[in-house]
Amino acid sequence: MNKSPSKLSRYLWNLLKVSVSCGGLAYIFMKIPFHEVSQHWTHEALPWILVTLVTTFLSMCIQANRWRGLLLDEGKKIKFRSFYAYIALGYFFNNLLPGGFGGDAVKTVAFGKRFGNMANSVAAIVISRLMGLLAMFLCFFVALPFVASRYEIPLIYTGAVCLFALASIVIIVGGLFLDKIKLPQGIAQRYPFLEKLQNAFSIYRSHKKAFMLSIVDSIWLQVLSIIMHFAFLKAVGIDIGLDVVTVFTTITVTITMLPISINGIGVREGVNVSLFTGLLGIPADTVLAASILGYIPLLFQVTQGAIVLLARKK
Repeated sequence: MNKSPSKLSRYLWNLLKVSVSCGGLAYIFMKIPFHEVSQHWTHEALPWILVTLVTTFLSMCIQANRWRGLLLDEGKKIKFRSFYAYIALGYFFNNLLPGGFGGDAVKTVAFGKRFGNMANSVAAIVISRLMGLLAMFLCFFVALPFVASRYEIPLIYTGAVCLFALASIVIIVGGLFLDKIKLPQGIAQRYPFLEKLQNAFSIYRSHKKAFMLSIVDSIWLQVLSIIMHFAFLKAVGIDIGLDVVTVFTTITVTITMLPISINGIGVREGVNVSLFTGLLGIPADTVLAASILGYIPLLFQVTQGAIVLLARKK
């Protein structure tokens, strides 16, 4: 049986993503032999790897707390460990599904089915995602003047960050006033969930405290992210300032959010080498060694998610 046009286009798009990721990795390892990269992984890296695991755990705890806070009174009725479990479950699927956002859908639907209030759960997750991005962009623009005074950052990178930052602001502000949009009666009757979703987003206009606390949690998350990426670099002997780590990390995360690869694989490594080697002159094999260490926290998250999945198969 022939595939429908929509299924065929998704298949071709995912095939393109796989090609970009595999091609990116093949190209960079053709230029930088793996044996040169692996020489930088010594026992001296172990304390810094431990730092990345601790920051990963703390980040997941803060994400769980932010999600719980955004669910308002409903969130207080649910144990914190349940939120942490679904955060881990989301990471499990995020790192398996192409795109990097599939895990959010899985954990939101699973959480909503178990505890009810699906619309509020969706709104809380979307707000959490956007708050995290805004905190990242805020740190970027604070650190950018200090970095730009010493290094010439390509305009394409700063331009991409600016566009994503603007889009995040527009989406989050639009979401808060989503209830002002009158849905056509036919659509509202056919998809009643949309009206619930509108109300779920707009409810934060009258819960400013919870909204502001989510911003605070997001800033702490970004601080932990900066520390984590700083630890990756220190693990292979790269010693640079936190301002540079902040700017370069934001650029890398922003570029890897583009839906052109499998969760940024193959693109992340190329951008890191472009920034740290091209602008700072750090040897490419050392930069790539630090970049690959970034997959250790991902494995830590995936492992926790797999445990949750096995424990709660339904």
